[in-house]
Amino acid sequence: MKDLIQIAGVMDAAEAALMMQAGVHYLGFPLRLPVNKEDLTEDEAVEVIKGIRLPHKAVLITYLHKAEEIIAFCDKLHVAVVQLHGSINKDELRALKSIRPELEVIKSLVVHGDNYGNLEHIIDELSPWIDAYITDTYDPATGASGATGKTHDWAISRKLIEISPRPIMLAGGINPGNVRRAILETAPAGVDVHTGVEGPDGRKSPERLYKFVQEANLAFSELPR
Repeated sequence: MKDLIQIAGVMDAAEAALMMQAGVHYLGFPLRLPVNKEDLTEDEAVEVIKGIRLPHKAVLITYLHKAEEIIAFCDKLHVAVVQLHGSINKDELRALKSIRPELEVIKSLVVHGDNYGNLEHIIDELSPWIDAYITDTYDPATGASGATGKTHDWAISRKLIEISPRPIMLAGGINPGNVRRAILETAPAGVDVHTGVEGPDGRKSPERLYKFVQEANLAFSELPR
């Protein structure tokens, strides 16, 4: 994972096509959520995912925490990447990777307040069974861990990126206006956006989407290698 751009909240095939045309690598489908409203049904997601072709990938974003349930859901959607936003213990992760070693597993690191020590512990404990992490923002007002439209202390993400043996994506309140600064300040392996490229109607804005991709790619090119 390097210089990766992920857009979450695909609503239909038209949005998926727009994202692929704009140069988005991973297309995220948040489903079975405890808080936020889902953008489409599971059956609708299956149909949209059928039209996603390599090098683009569909990503199941979910709060499931049992290996068998995660695998069954990935099989239903026909996805090879899953992003886990809920708490999951190492035994379930070990079982998940044992049964499906080819499944790419991304684990969230949700920043709220100064919980760096807890996030560092997650990295230390779970990295043997994780392919990548994604930092995100907790919203105490709604209880949502992700898709909050709010930023967090990027210094925490920067420290996590520096210590992690796995790649880390940056998410949380990123938009076309701040993505370049976010990348230059944290040097992540990738960035993720959901509400930050939506228009007033809640759909992905082509203008904001293309601007986000352009600014992200520019910032990645400026990072020291």
